[in-house]
Amino acid sequence: MEEKVNFAVVGIFVLVLSVGLIGGVLWLSSGKSYLKIYDIYLTYMNESVSGLNLNAPVRYHGVEVGRVQKIALAPGNVEQVQLTLEIERGTPVKVDTVAVLQSQGLTGLTFLDLTGGGRDSPPLKAIAGEEYPVIKTGRSLMTRLDTAVTALLANLNRTSENFNALMDKDNQLKIKNTLTDIETLSRTLAARSATIDASLTNAARTMEGTARLTNELPQLAQRVQRSADAFDHMANELSRAGAGVSSTLNSTQQFTNETLPEAHQLVIELRDLTGSLQRFSDDLEKNPSMLLYGKPAATRGPGE
Repeated sequence: MEEKVNFAVVGIFVLVLSVGLIGGVLWLSSGKSYLKIYDIYLTYMNESVSGLNLNAPVRYHGVEVGRVQKIALAPGNVEQVQLTLEIERGTPVKVDTVAVLQSQGLTGLTFLDLTGGGRDSPPLKAIAGEEYPVIKTGRSLMTRLDTAVTALLANLNRTSENFNALMDKDNQLKIKNTLTDIETLSRTLAARSATIDASLTNAARTMEGTARLTNELPQLAQRVQRSADAFDHMANELSRAGAGVSSTLNSTQQFTNETLPEAHQLVIELRDLTGSLQRFSDDLEKNPSMLLYGKPAATRGPGE
C-alpha cells in the first residue's frame, strides 16, 4: 500500500525555505546596515536636481553616510526642490554644514556631498515650526560654471557691440585718413632726411657754442676776483700810506709815485670790466637765446 504525500506540509516547507533564502540574501547583501539608526534631515535646492535619483548616496567629505529618501517640489515654492535625507546618527552635521550636488566622474552619477562643519560649531537641530533639521545648500560646480560662462558670453557680447559701435563708418574713415597722414609723414621725413641731419648738426654746433660760453664764464669770474684782490691791495696801501703821512714827507712822495699810479690802473681795469659786464647784460637782455645759440655773427658793412 503506497503512502499518501501531504502536499500541505511540502508547500509550507518550500515557503519557509524560500523566505529563509531571501532573508539570507538580503542580510548578506546589506551587511549589518539594518542595525544602524538614521536621522531625517531636509534640504532645499534652488537648482535642477537632474541626475539625482532616489537612494542616491549622501556623503560627508567623500564618506558615504546616508541616502536620499525622497525628492519632491518644496511646499509653497515651486522654484525649490525638497530633498529628504537619511543620515546615520552620529554624523557631525553642524549648523554650518552645506549640501552640494556633485557628479561622480564620467558616469554622470549624481550624489549629495556634505561639506563644512567646523569643530566648534554646534550640531544642527530643528528650529521651531520645523519637523526636521534643514541643511543649508550651496551651488554645484556645474551651476557655477554655467554662471561664469554666461557672464563671460555677456561680456563678450557687450565688447563686440562696443567695438561695432566704435568702428562705424565715420570712425573707419578717420582711421583711414590717419593712416594716410602717417604714410605721408613717413615719405616726407624720408625725403628730408638730409635736412634733418643738417639741423641735428647745427644743433650740435649750437650746443658746443653754449659749452664754450659756459667755459668763458669762469674766466670772467676770475677777472672779477683779480679786480677785487687788487682793490683790497690798494686799500691796504692807502692805509699804510695814511699812517706814514704824519711821519715823513718822503713817505708821502713814495705814496704819490707808487700807489697812485697803481690805483689809477685799477680804476681803469674796473671801468673796462664794468663796461664788459654791461654790454654782456644788454646783449643777453636783447637776445636771451644767445646762451643756447651763441653770439650771432656781426652784420657785414657795404663792400665787405
